[in-house]
Amino acid sequence: MLTSNDIEQAALNLDEAERTRVQTGLLSLKHPEMTMDDAYAVQSAWVKKKIARGRKPIGWKIGLTSKAMQYALNIDIPDSGVLFDDMMFEDGATVPADRFIQPRIEAEIAFVMKAPLKGPGISIFDVLNATDYVTPALEILDTRILRVDPETKKARTIVDTISDNAANAGIVTGGRAVRPDEIDMRWMGVIVSRNAEVEETGLGAGVLNQPARGVAWLANRLAHYGDGIEAGQIVLAGSFIRPIEARHGDTIHADFGPYGSVGLYFA
Repeated sequence: MLTSNDIEQAALNLDEAERTRVQTGLLSLKHPEMTMDDAYAVQSAWVKKKIARGRKPIGWKIGLTSKAMQYALNIDIPDSGVLFDDMMFEDGATVPADRFIQPRIEAEIAFVMKAPLKGPGISIFDVLNATDYVTPALEILDTRILRVDPETKKARTIVDTISDNAANAGIVTGGRAVRPDEIDMRWMGVIVSRNAEVEETGLGAGVLNQPARGVAWLANRLAHYGDGIEAGQIVLAGSFIRPIEARHGDTIHADFGPYGSVGLYFA
């Protein structure tokens, strides 16, 4: 277990990395004994610093929901992070060149809640009943922690990703809002292009076979910490494509077919 000083220092390093756009070192390398509980403690300490500066939580993101990503990190459960008000971008917006360090894009379904969800015991059907509508979304990922240590060549692990607010950095929603009982989200598909060239395609079933299952998992996990999903919050249920690098000058366009499209331009 990390000490309170270790947790506070890690949160300070992450905060500075985000503000200066200079990445900090791998926590998994500095603290080989670090657990997932330690990582969530670091994330929580960093979240508190953001709130103290006036940033407002608006929801949650769920990551590592696909089998491919879980195999890559040798885990069998998702992870989660906190969405903040200054992470929201308008559909079609230009992302300033100096906003992020190494941005990547994932395509997801966003759940907008009309009722709170408090675990334990939350089911998929509880999620659907508590959801006002779902909508196409893109998540912007960023890495305040190095992806690979330059000296040891060690890659980051799940504890690094969780500590780094599950790599969350931005969100854009768009397209058509749909009531959850009007759609089979397992078959909600997307074609994601970068500069008019198709990079990735996917289906909602790639997210735990049902995107609502990730939201249920989140509500039940948060219950262990006395927390929950609030009415009005947004929940990004998890990506069903691999992350796409967003380079300077790139236009990212995600076509969700009958549910519309959403996009961003990276200056």
